[in-house]
Amino acid sequence: MRAALLLRERQALTEASFVELVIWRVPRRVPGSAHDFKYSLALVAHGRCVLRYDNEAGKGDHRHVEGQEVGYRFVDLARLQADFWADVDRWEAEQ
Repeated sequence: MRAALLLRERQALTEASFVELVIWRVPRRVPGSAHDFKYSLALVAHGRCVLRYDNEAGKGDHRHVEGQEVGYRFVDLARLQADFWADVDRWEAEQ
């Protein structure tokens, strides 16, 4: 099995912010993760990444919020995207 791109999307939120979503199904689990997906979901505002969910090799599933890295409990792709969008909504409400 080869890696398969499941989602690659970029959405403008405002003139100064956008989200970029990339999800792959990979043939082998990313070290540190217990599933066969590789992902990066990011919110960029004014040229700076202010929120990112990813599963970097060796670190497993985690998220970055304003420079802080915290663990993330991956359940499935639907929950991953719902959690990300909830954080985006919270960030937007604070702006």
